[in-house]
Amino acid sequence: MTDDDKKFMTRAIELSEKTSLIESAGGVFGTVIVQDGKIIGEGANRVVAENDPTWHGEIEAIRNACKATGSFKLQGATLYTSAEPCPMCMAAAYWAGISRIFYASTNGDALEYGDFDDSMIYGEMKKPMAERSIPSQQIMRTEAVDVWKRYKNKDDRVPY
Repeated sequence: MTDDDKKFMTRAIELSEKTSLIESAGGVFGTVIVQDGKIIGEGANRVVAENDPTWHGEIEAIRNACKATGSFKLQGATLYTSAEPCPMCMAAAYWAGISRIFYASTNGDALEYGDFDDSMIYGEMKKPMAERSIPSQQIMRTEAVDVWKRYKNKDDRVPY
């Protein structure tokens, strides 16, 4: 751990304290994203305040960093988060092209001290689609694939 790592993680923990203990806006989750030694995005959990189950610190920080850089890819960026990312936030980090993640507390800590339990989601994601607790049924594949085919051939398509 470098002095910079400590500085950036300290900021993520400060954001987690503010959102959970001062604002009561959500859980104990704060995040900063750093590129070239500078914070380019910050976020905190605001699930309760915004009535939005996706308003996690990592998601907000990724959105803010992408706006700041004018890109949906954050290659070379490091994400510092006060808690181990949930499945949604980890997926978002991969989609954003985050290069490294540092986290402070664990999923076990979140369960023990805050009753945050993501184990059901981890278990569900390992199951085949037909065995998951939320019923899922494929319909209208032909129509959807038609749009995909046209998208594939779009001349001005932006590659992901």
